[in-house]
Amino acid sequence: MQRVNETREKILDIIKSPTLTHEQKVASLANTADSLLEVLDLPEGLDELMNVPEDIKCICDLNEGHAPLRPRYIIPDYAKFMKEGSRFLQLTPPTDLYEALNSLLIFYKHVPSVTNFPVYLGQLDMLLEPFMQDVDDATAKKLLRGFLVHVDRTILDSFSHANIGPQPTRTGRLLLEVEAELTQAVPNLTLKYEEGVTDDDFAIQAVKTALRSAKPSFANHRMFKQELGENYVIASCYNGLPLGGGSYTLCRLILGNIAKRASGIEDFKTNQLPYVMDIMARYMDSRIRFEVEESGFFENNFLAKEGFIRRDRFTAMFGLVGLAECVNILLEKEGRSGRFGHDEYATELGESIIRQIYEFNEKHHNPYCEITGGHFLLHAQVGISEDQNISPGTRIPIGEEPDEMIDHLMVINHFHKYFPSGTGDIFPIDVTVHQNPEYVLDIVKGSFRKELRYLSFYEKNSDVIRITGYLVKRSEIEKLKSGQNVLQDTTALGMGAVLNGKILDRKVR
Repeated sequence: MQRVNETREKILDIIKSPTLTHEQKVASLANTADSLLEVLDLPEGLDELMNVPEDIKCICDLNEGHAPLRPRYIIPDYAKFMKEGSRFLQLTPPTDLYEALNSLLIFYKHVPSVTNFPVYLGQLDMLLEPFMQDVDDATAKKLLRGFLVHVDRTILDSFSHANIGPQPTRTGRLLLEVEAELTQAVPNLTLKYEEGVTDDDFAIQAVKTALRSAKPSFANHRMFKQELGENYVIASCYNGLPLGGGSYTLCRLILGNIAKRASGIEDFKTNQLPYVMDIMARYMDSRIRFEVEESGFFENNFLAKEGFIRRDRFTAMFGLVGLAECVNILLEKEGRSGRFGHDEYATELGESIIRQIYEFNEKHHNPYCEITGGHFLLHAQVGISEDQNISPGTRIPIGEEPDEMIDHLMVINHFHKYFPSGTGDIFPIDVTVHQNPEYVLDIVKGSFRKELRYLSFYEKNSDVIRITGYLVKRSEIEKLKSGQNVLQDTTALGMGAVLNGKILDRKVR
């Protein structure tokens, strides 16, 4: 009854909240509903690693709920929809740009995810390019503007993500123009970039748009397609996932807290880390089994029935945060000097830890992750608003970045190669770069040659800023701070990250 009463109090707090909109209250109530259920076969030892105070928690399931009713991230094949329409939605294939945009907006309303909004909106340039021949630039921009405004006002979190590139297209150029003018937080946007395929003019236009609106980010297309094949997408924050599939679940290791359990490096690697990894992997297996075998999602949802997604194209994401804190704690326990990001031994130790996690994941088998060889994909998770003294993924902590950007890049290039389902680093850029956007493109080119995977930039004074992997407007954060309602629920997450994660204190390059 104590648990029941605590849940009732939480429900009443949601109902009475002065800052949540009606839609946000409904979503919060829905997410609270399953907290009284126990339907998963939980591994022994999970409770002491996950359901404990934040400063000792070693596993986090990112609030996916006790009874998952759908996969966390769903990646429909929108190109199939454009060609065939949908029986369930009673839509025939679009014949012009007007119909194409309208059809997509309808479809988006019916794509679920952990946020209740679609985390992937499609490869927009390629989806829309066939419908562009009958409209001039002014008309196309007006239609694209209306489409993007509609998305921003109805898909109410910035985990929704669209892709463009790597080839330049007329649609891609116009989308960048409109995004630079709108400066909206939603949708997130990634340019798949490949040197020699993406021409410099198109890439420079993307840089200029990013400096105004914190998007697009730049994904190393060559790297992603080698690992995931041509039919990959970038969704949510920066997650590489298979088209027509997605991710059942994402749980994360909190490496710094695991290091606190260890007497030193040897104990951490031999005992503590393997123990926690094993429990988290088996917990993920249990979540996946319920989704596939009991939830009925893949048997009953129209996305699966009509072939816009396929169950055998889903995988799962084995996430982690706090490598920097983990390394620093272990160095201190060993009586060694040095800090992550500033010491060669610290970098080597960090990479050895990530390699150990990678090797564990390669040995663990899940029967429902066929698309990735029966294995999960490693993911450097971006953090959540409650995180304190926990750096996202393998990033260098804010406030401790190396003075020179080249030194920063040479540290992080040890880690990006391990994370095909997502990792990335973020760099605020000084306003003077507007006079030389080639500077940013040179950083992208050089970094991608060195096997960095994903980079994001924004101008330091921009209203739209990148929090960890998603976008939020500073002006919206200020409204929420003053007690006003705001449209996007990610604004609250952004405010927490600003307060707890010192997001506004990143070193300006």
